[in-house]
Amino acid sequence: MSAVFDNLFIFEMANNHQGDVRHGLRIIREMAKIARRFGIRGAVKLQYRDLDTFIHPDFRDRKDAAHIPRFLSTRLADADFRTLLAGMRDEGLVTVVTPFDEPSVARCVEHGVEIIKVASCSCADWPLLTAIAETRKPVIASTGGVSIYEVDKLVSFFGHREVPLAVLHCVAQYPAPVEALQLSYIRRLIRRYPGVPVGYSGHEAPNDLDVVKMAVSKGATILERHVGVPTDTIKLNAYSMDPAQTAAWVEHALLARRIDGNPDARTVAQTEIDALRQLMRGVFARRPIAKGATITRDDVFFAMPILSDEQATSGEFGRYRATYVASRDYAVNAPVCEVAAPDKISRIREIVHDAKGMLYEAHIVPGKDVQIELSHHEGIERFRQVGAILISVINRGYCKKLIVVLPGQRHPPHAHKIKEETFQVLWGELEVTCGDVQTTLHPGQKMLVEPGTMHAFKTKTGCIFEEVSSTHLRDDSYYADPRISGIDPMERKTLLDEW
Repeated sequence: MSAVFDNLFIFEMANNHQGDVRHGLRIIREMAKIARRFGIRGAVKLQYRDLDTFIHPDFRDRKDAAHIPRFLSTRLADADFRTLLAGMRDEGLVTVVTPFDEPSVARCVEHGVEIIKVASCSCADWPLLTAIAETRKPVIASTGGVSIYEVDKLVSFFGHREVPLAVLHCVAQYPAPVEALQLSYIRRLIRRYPGVPVGYSGHEAPNDLDVVKMAVSKGATILERHVGVPTDTIKLNAYSMDPAQTAAWVEHALLARRIDGNPDARTVAQTEIDALRQLMRGVFARRPIAKGATITRDDVFFAMPILSDEQATSGEFGRYRATYVASRDYAVNAPVCEVAAPDKISRIREIVHDAKGMLYEAHIVPGKDVQIELSHHEGIERFRQVGAILISVINRGYCKKLIVVLPGQRHPPHAHKIKEETFQVLWGELEVTCGDVQTTLHPGQKMLVEPGTMHAFKTKTGCIFEEVSSTHLRDDSYYADPRISGIDPMERKTLLDEW
């Protein structure tokens, strides 16, 4: 994903700033003030048309054709566009241009424009899209009035050419009524195109601040609106925002981001924990309990309030396979302050639940007729640091496995004398060392591991990848660390028939 798209606010000049360069520079300055005020990555967007070729010669003098008189009346010279772009750069804004024809694409390159925007009406203009792709510049495409299948083609087209692409949900109505916005479509775009940034280009009423907050909550990371500056002679259209409205729009978008938070970094505040603990039941001795005794359910009762941070809760006491041994004598009604003694089965259950959670999040369903193997090369106690979860789906003349690597986990260097295997990442990122080659694989990327090649892998954030190989043989793994090789394979593996 290109960083050029990160948290970008795009301000599109309304009506090509009426063809007035000074007025255009004023809009740029106003937008730059807003960007600095809120500390955002702001961009001003222009539209380029080579009017001498874009408009059919028979229609250049007619007043009855939609849009053409306006385009001609706001014509700017090449030097004027350069002046506006220089103004953006002076103000620290990102330069974005929508070209509507091939000569305008060439002009974008000549002018050093950073991002090229594809208008909704151009999403199937393949001669234009080809010219845009050949620039190798990052592309943002609006998708108003475009079917999902046309968006598929667009994503595939730029993906094959390795051109950075972002798509914007957009409703091509001016202004767009709220019942037409269908913001849930943003989530569909995110699910359908992993790795492609998704944003929202809005045409709703300028004073509507609810829509942008909902767009952010749906996952939009790029936001775009038409903007302008009204004067005694210039009136904004019904979907363009003045500077005050624009500032409010940005403020509410940022508020929505703060409210939305980061789903990958959710933290539970201590105040939240303390507040809930005040409502929980603590464990108390129903009868005298001697030091060293195993505490049973009949020995205790549950009641509020909890009297200390060390006291066990009813939830902790009732956990599956939790066993408590008294570390002291307890009198009747005394709070029981013990920690459950860990056992292998409890650890395995927690590991399995974490792996299943990752598979749920990745929308991967292994099926029920599988075998699960926990490889714990340095013991189950250190599994979260060293190991992996191997799900064998098929093992015939060919083999398919799903391998789940927990966040922060690594799998030590090893090789196979017989088996050849190919890794393909399905979810997350995987750092792989294969022979002398070190690389990071992202979803969709794969790596061949030939027999006899020493390889290892690890992940910071967690990863699920598919291993397709020749038949898996249990005695065909050879580790670089002699301590691992010296352990009986069945002692460093836990096999499960079901989740």
